[in-house]
Amino acid sequence: MKNIVMYTSDRCPYCVMAERLLASKGVQSIHKVRVDLEPERRQEMVARTGRRTVPQIFIENRHVGGFQELAALNHEGELDRLLGD
Repeated sequence: MKNIVMYTSDRCPYCVMAERLLASKGVQSIHKVRVDLEPERRQEMVARTGRRTVPQIFIENRHVGGFQELAALNHEGELDRLLGD
């Protein structure tokens, strides 16, 4: 299974939706980085992505963006390819 990292925070509905979408694709493990509990990790997220909002999702080392980008990849059929390679 692919290594998936998701920068997330508590009470983030888009984070929950991203997790559900990934779970529906058979993803069983997501390494969650809680930027609300570790503020220095938010700085790391911004440095890696150029974005300040969560979720920010990486599949292997590829930044796929937030929930909307993840959903778009799914709609295009690209998410299955990324998770299956």
